[in-house]
Amino acid sequence: MALSHLRSLQALELALRLGSLQGAGRALWITPAAVGQRIKALEDYLGMELVVRGRSGLRPTSELSAALEHLQVAFQELDTVATMLNLQRGDEIHIAATSDFADLWLKPRIGSFKGEHPHVLFCINGEGDTPLRIGQVDCEISFGPQRRSACDDLLFRDFVLPIGTPENTRRISNVALRDRLEGFPLLHLDFYKEDSSAPNWAAWIKTQRFKRTEPNRGIRFQRIKPALEAVRANAGLTICGLALVGPYIDDGTLRLPFPVSTGQWTDHAFQARFRQDALLRPQVKRFREWLAGQATATRDWLLQHVQSGRRPRRRGRIASVKRTTGSDQRPAGS
Repeated sequence: MALSHLRSLQALELALRLGSLQGAGRALWITPAAVGQRIKALEDYLGMELVVRGRSGLRPTSELSAALEHLQVAFQELDTVATMLNLQRGDEIHIAATSDFADLWLKPRIGSFKGEHPHVLFCINGEGDTPLRIGQVDCEISFGPQRRSACDDLLFRDFVLPIGTPENTRRISNVALRDRLEGFPLLHLDFYKEDSSAPNWAAWIKTQRFKRTEPNRGIRFQRIKPALEAVRANAGLTICGLALVGPYIDDGTLRLPFPVSTGQWTDHAFQARFRQDALLRPQVKRFREWLAGQATATRDWLLQHVQSGRRPRRRGRIASVKRTTGSDQRPAGS
């Protein structure tokens, strides 16, 4: 069997061990559909079905059953080898992060860490200074319900409210407040849909008692980055968190068409989970401290922005703030 099928075997083993394509997708930081495609490619190569769906989840076919134990042992051994070799990887940090967090928040800041530690190589979501490797990543950064463990760091919650460009903000400011969104294009962002505290347009308009026909009509986006690109192209307004768009607010590229008081803190949070054995490596511990400092600066920026109700002045060098964890600070107004 070609080595190129190793990823398919990995997807197959995880899907059966975790009972679903969704679980395997979360573990591999790919979509459930991509997991299914990897398994399908292996089935096509072998000319047989390998998994079937049951009431309790995925289960192996009779053709796979005899080999399943060997498959599981093989990946357990690979994980052991990867762990042993990881301790000798003194200059690499491998990170899997929510794409929007990586593109809008982490990558623009990572240069400050590299400036202090130029020997450290990063691989973020499979790309960077060093190639993707087999095995678990050193750090996973996600957005979801808050977790509490020694290896989990709360980075920050978000504060969501409508955002737009200066041009569109001026355009609607000439309309009576209650009617400002009537007929104006709305862009819908599904990134926060699993968080019941984060309003969509329909809920926000109802709460603010604005007038709007068919508030759910408009283009939908799964990710924040393409939604922001549409907003910056003056395609409409969207409801988005401030945490990842701070630089755009600071430089005036984006504006808040409505008062900050119309916004809402999310219950979900951006969180970092570090592998316990990865923290035995000094550079991972230093990265954890740096990440906590950067997160503290973002929380402070959010608090200043929300409490003052106006655009905050630019803080000093963010990387100079150092804390070991952000899990003990909860934003005001929560």
